[in-house]
Amino acid sequence: MSTSDTLLALLEPAPAHGYTLKQDYDRWFAHKRPLAFGQVYATLTRLEKKGLVALADVESGHGPDRRLYEITADGVTAVDDWVSTPQAPDLFATSTLYARLTVALLSGRDATEVLAGQRATHLARMRELQQVRREAEGADLLAVTYELAHLDADLRWIEESGARLDQTRHALNARTGDGAL
Repeated sequence: MSTSDTLLALLEPAPAHGYTLKQDYDRWFAHKRPLAFGQVYATLTRLEKKGLVALADVESGHGPDRRLYEITADGVTAVDDWVSTPQAPDLFATSTLYARLTVALLSGRDATEVLAGQRATHLARMRELQQVRREAEGADLLAVTYELAHLDADLRWIEESGARLDQTRHALNARTGDGAL
């Protein structure tokens, strides 16, 4: 998820201060990792330089000036493009789980252990999310069910991979010669 695109979209309904944008971002998108204030202001500066946001007002007071930003027509176009452009289907092709499993197979490490550890971690997270889902609604429900669906797909891949570890190990060993990296 692009922080720039998301902050720009959050600015679309009405002008806002960086503090408000950070709160909105954290509320809707930062379930695991809240956005740092510095990243918000750096992003707004970049968006302003690109002509996607403009400074609507500066309020002076005790402490630093409070800058009110608004989206420009080019910014709205950028949000339209971002929202309507499908996500690349190869997003999950660079999974660290796939990479760790392949390295385990190539190096002679216990690939079964890799899969078992990941399975246990996925199942624990799914139990947490099932609890959250019971109370979730609106966008929170979308986020929880999205994560659950991806964890479920990962679990299916883990099971399928576990069933063919020996076959995969032999194929990899044939390509490398001896099974070592």
